[in-house]
Amino acid sequence: MPLTDVAVKNAKPGEKPFKLKDERGLFLLVNPNGSKWWRLRYWINSKEGLLSLGVYPDVSLKMARQRRDEARLLVAQGIDPSSARKALKGKVAEDQMTFERVARQYYVETSTAMEWSEGHAETVISRLEKNIFPWLGSKPIKSIQAEEWRTNLRRIYDRGSKEVASRVRGICSQVYDYAVDNNLADANPVPPRKRLFPPRVKKHFPTILDPKKVGPLLRAIDGYEGQFETVCALKLAPLVFARPFNIRAAEWSEFELDNPEGPLWRIPAEKMKGDRRRKLTRIPHLIPLSTQAVAILNELLPLTGSTRFLFPGIKDKSKSMSENTLNKALGKLGYKGEVDNICIHGLRHMASTLLNEKGFREAAVDRQLAHTDKDKIRATYNHAEHLPERRRMMQVWADYLDSLKADAKDTPISQEAHG
Repeated sequence: MPLTDVAVKNAKPGEKPFKLKDERGLFLLVNPNGSKWWRLRYWINSKEGLLSLGVYPDVSLKMARQRRDEARLLVAQGIDPSSARKALKGKVAEDQMTFERVARQYYVETSTAMEWSEGHAETVISRLEKNIFPWLGSKPIKSIQAEEWRTNLRRIYDRGSKEVASRVRGICSQVYDYAVDNNLADANPVPPRKRLFPPRVKKHFPTILDPKKVGPLLRAIDGYEGQFETVCALKLAPLVFARPFNIRAAEWSEFELDNPEGPLWRIPAEKMKGDRRRKLTRIPHLIPLSTQAVAILNELLPLTGSTRFLFPGIKDKSKSMSENTLNKALGKLGYKGEVDNICIHGLRHMASTLLNEKGFREAAVDRQLAHTDKDKIRATYNHAEHLPERRRMMQVWADYLDSLKADAKDTPISQEAHG
């Protein structure tokens, strides 16, 4: 029977080490001192091998399974995972030091050291598996020339996946930096982005900034005839202007509707957008909830309150709503063309622009949008800054949206909200 996150977390040490078995050779070794080590038992050439996959909780059950599958892939190719690991220390011939082998080791070491979220880690390795490994993965890392990288990265760009091409280029360049640091390559042959692709044209998410057009949008949302969960998500989004991922992946355990200081949505740090370039620590994000937002949640509670997610998937309630559900819903309402175009992410820009125009302090608005502070120390400690002001701001904002939905005149937001 496969392990569960709860079983791994609750495993208590005994007088002697013991094993908790998962699947396909993976097991958790629980030591008397309380440490928990992931191990993989495998067989290659009729010989048994044992591979360390990391320490819990630094390496979660999901990540341990991912590392197990990567090691088993090597076994399927006739490569001993232990030998592959030793290869990175110079014990295997250069012609066996392929780009894929080095890239996977870079991925394993860096994802742990940099505390990548599981979602980001999966995206990184998936992009290499789909776009690079089939063409360049089996080649010795030292033998791949800049022109080969140019050809393969342009192939991704030319098929229309421009953002993916840029991301993949960055990952491959980081793999080479890692290889150079570990004496596995002499130089980084991956060309700079500006030599591969045309300059980026910065585009804002589609949004609506004319207050006269906000009312029709809100009335259209109220009239949406799709799934009730989708209607509630569409109604909630303008009231909280959280990132789309945070909305569709919102969990009931994150909401404090009976908070004595006022209803609150506390998004955990691991769900927040990070900034790896500036190495900013992820911090929880607090969203004060207006009476209108609480009313939507209370209406939704009887339907999905027994599940983990506010907005579970239609087919699988253990997963959150699909990534494209809300934007598709807006498209069905007619908000997908060049005129009056808006996407769920655009609601954030709508709120930011209108609130700033109405005189709210930029610092409070930015904090509500969870924009990271350029000052690393301030960014770590400001997660609760401006909270009283933001409570007032969010209620006044909700009341303002109600007035627009009722087709009322665009009167100034009450100055009582400023403070």
